[in-house]
Amino acid sequence: MSPMNFDDFLPPRSSARAGREGAAEQALRSIPDGARVVVPPMSATPVGLLDALDSLRGGWTLIEIATGNLFAHVAPLDHPHEPFRFSTYQTSGPLRDVEAAGALEHIPSTYAQVPGLFRPDGPLPADALLIQVSEPGPEGKYSLGTSVGGIVDVVRTAPLVIAQVNPNLPYTFGAAELRREEFDWLVPLESPVLELRRSEPGALEREIAAAVAKLVTDGATLQFGIGGVPEAIMGMLGDRRDLGIHSGLISDGVMQLAESGALSGTRKATAPELIITTEAAGSAEFFHWLDRNPAVCMAPAGYTHSLEVLARQTNFVGINSAVQVALDGTINAESLGSRQISGPGGQPDFAAGAMLNGGVSVVAMSSTAARGRVSRIVRHLDAEAVVTTPRTLADRIVTEFGMAELAGRTLGDRAAALRRIAHPDFRDELS
Repeated sequence: MSPMNFDDFLPPRSSARAGREGAAEQALRSIPDGARVVVPPMSATPVGLLDALDSLRGGWTLIEIATGNLFAHVAPLDHPHEPFRFSTYQTSGPLRDVEAAGALEHIPSTYAQVPGLFRPDGPLPADALLIQVSEPGPEGKYSLGTSVGGIVDVVRTAPLVIAQVNPNLPYTFGAAELRREEFDWLVPLESPVLELRRSEPGALEREIAAAVAKLVTDGATLQFGIGGVPEAIMGMLGDRRDLGIHSGLISDGVMQLAESGALSGTRKATAPELIITTEAAGSAEFFHWLDRNPAVCMAPAGYTHSLEVLARQTNFVGINSAVQVALDGTINAESLGSRQISGPGGQPDFAAGAMLNGGVSVVAMSSTAARGRVSRIVRHLDAEAVVTTPRTLADRIVTEFGMAELAGRTLGDRAAALRRIAHPDFRDELS
């Protein structure tokens, strides 16, 4: 069990809460009309509580649901404006319909900034928090399971905290562990834990992954994003030794790395021998591996994405992806023109952190999109496209045609390097 204390990276706790056990209807009716209700993302989304909230929707004229990346459709999405509106710091497929209905607002925010959004003195103070927690362990504590992120900050500061006690949620250690008096309501309610759907990496993903894997030496500390390329990379590192994880997210690939013997974490500069993450998402097999795994320590985003902490990492390799990279190194990882399709997540945070101690920040992507009709390497980002990571933080860009090293290079050298790794069909128009 993790001995780490993250209080220095979290706001002070509010006074003790009632910790009452009750039915979902009783607990949810304590949410005031017009409330901003914060809901955790990905595998931590409390499906049972959201189903119950939707069934009671006639009791409010307006509820704003603030969340991140949703893995699946949830019931309130069926009733935009009746009474639900939505806001998100990382949009996703399930939110497309409410966006089309004019019921979604985007919150430009890196993952490091999420904890401050919903605090009482933040720009979007939470009125209520809906979460799911595991059943209590032998020590009497509950666990946030798959998501700590900025959610644990909201647990400490929101006026109302309602927790779905879900027997299917894995119990994790670290900042995920909470005592009964940190909840206003505990609602026993079983629902599925949303899985991260994976597809087997294809030949293209494996080709890109092979180039990135060469950057990972024994003793490296790794950060991965979501996608086929990161999963393929992790599948190629089984022969490395003493790798460590300090990441915003872990998934099946980390489980497989651990089982291969590649992970020991002994050379990590911080939290040696612990897999540090703030989100966990994967398959049912992964959740079984995660449950009460003493090697995994869930930490708040204020720690995992802190520049102070990242600056202490040695031999750090951060691996993310992008929609477009301009010839000057400017990176767009979240929009198609003005259309928001994702969010910055932790990419800017980890890119900045890698720069502070001689680490490596990798953007790995295929050279084309739309079945080869569009180049991902472009002269300039599309009109109205979002700049996710500025050119000052661009480092290594990898496609199936090779690697461009941008950090410290002139604009002319950057453009030449990026043309070389663009698809041959588009190199002339990039000249």
